[in-house]
Amino acid sequence: MNPERKIRIGITGQPGFIGTHLYNYFGTKMAEVIRIPCEDEFFDDAGRLRDFVSQCDTIIHLAALNRHHDPQVIYDTNIRLVEKLITAMEDTKSTPHVFFASSTQEERENMFGLSKREGRRKLSQWAAKNGALFTGLIIPNVYGSFGSPYYNSVVATFCHQVTHDEQPVIEIDANLKLIYIQELVAIIWKTIVEKRADDGYKIPHSIEKKVSEIYALIKAYATQYLQQGIIPEASDDFEYNLFNSFMNYNAVQTFYPVKYGQNKDNRGRFVELMKTVRGGQVSFSTTKPGITRGNHYHTRKIERFAVIKGKATIRLRRIGTDKIMQFDLDGNEPAYVDIPIWHTHNISNRGDDELYTVFWINEFYNAEDPDTYYLEV
Repeated sequence: MNPERKIRIGITGQPGFIGTHLYNYFGTKMAEVIRIPCEDEFFDDAGRLRDFVSQCDTIIHLAALNRHHDPQVIYDTNIRLVEKLITAMEDTKSTPHVFFASSTQEERENMFGLSKREGRRKLSQWAAKNGALFTGLIIPNVYGSFGSPYYNSVVATFCHQVTHDEQPVIEIDANLKLIYIQELVAIIWKTIVEKRADDGYKIPHSIEKKVSEIYALIKAYATQYLQQGIIPEASDDFEYNLFNSFMNYNAVQTFYPVKYGQNKDNRGRFVELMKTVRGGQVSFSTTKPGITRGNHYHTRKIERFAVIKGKATIRLRRIGTDKIMQFDLDGNEPAYVDIPIWHTHNISNRGDDELYTVFWINEFYNAEDPDTYYLEV
């Protein structure tokens, strides 16, 4: 790739589950990517849609209707979106590399699957006619943070239910072929860089699990983490990714800060900072009054901030949103806040004395792969 030539990428359906993660992921590639914003309303305004497509080197078409009480509406809507996109590209003589998100439901004879199959065919024909690159992505079940419960995946539904005192019901204990959202976006990025054209690229799943197995793990996370304060064991990448997903369905604003139990005697105080069946790295810092540390986010790391002396304010903001969550901690009542992935965060000394903070993170710091991205809260 020419380092001086950034790829201009636009994502239809940008506010959705996959679109949000792609947009955020490309935000970590700012040396190589320019993100072209797309709003759902563009499809109702031909001029704005034409302006959008004319700016893009790559378009990832995710916009689609998944559910409706009338299946015909699903089919008609999804085909109409594809046709409007094609019309805009033809009107502007634009030939971006187009990616189309389909799914394994193409194999089923339902209206959503049929709309995806036909949409992929139409875009493939457009690409052949205009000499453009086209990649039709056939995607397995996707799970991860920020999926909508009762809509995007059973993982999102279970995580929501166990963190909101709802009782899940397993109607069919099927085997699900799954891919983690961040695995998916990395594959899409690799495909963009390689300029891979394939009108039926079947994205490989990374794990296969029964619905009941997924629920058992999420239920165990709720018991261990929410009730007992234990960071659960993650025996493989799936369990690690599943726990990171679970963390983002917890009621962060009301759950934190969590106060520690204290054992006091004439010698002073003893506080157990955390319990975990895996290692990681524990660090310690002092912060002078008025100083703020942090203003960055992580995409995979599990991290805990524990204030043991002094007064601190911890702020979190999910990237791509404006809402700031603020927690005031006091070392006289030691407490911690865990930092979900994709949340920029900082910690400030709001007191008059030095602030003492203990940090735990589940992996050692690696300067070649720090997973740390600067962003003001």
